[in-house]
Amino acid sequence: MVNFRNHQKIEQDCECVCEDRFIWPRIKASTIPSVDPPPVIDPIGNIIPTVNRYFYIATSDIDLTNGATLAASLFWDDDGNPVTEFKIFNPNGYVNLYINAVMQEGGIYTLTQTSLTLSSDNSTIYEGTPIIIESLGFSTE
Repeated sequence: MVNFRNHQKIEQDCECVCEDRFIWPRIKASTIPSVDPPPVIDPIGNIIPTVNRYFYIATSDIDLTNGATLAASLFWDDDGNPVTEFKIFNPNGYVNLYINAVMQEGGIYTLTQTSLTLSSDNSTIYEGTPIIIESLGFSTE
């Protein structure tokens, strides 16, 4: 090592204690025997998913200080048609809520056939923000 202040070479004490090192054993690749996959069991037939999406763009700021309820009639479907109620698949389905394209936590909203209720929070959904409800259901053939 060089000390740049007086340009002298400084020697360091370097003692290597190799006896105290742990050496991992080598890993050897081996061929894993082939295992047959489990048999396919089809007791209920084909599962058919159904997806309904509902869209709303906030026409004014929505203050969530005391929560807010949005009527289903404010929303439209994938085809651009106004809706009067949300299709909810219970118990064979679930609902996702997206605000400004971000999926929201399940505990901050409640969806009924006629409305979306957002829990109280110290925030605001601003005018022009898209709100999307995605309702998925499953049935059998």
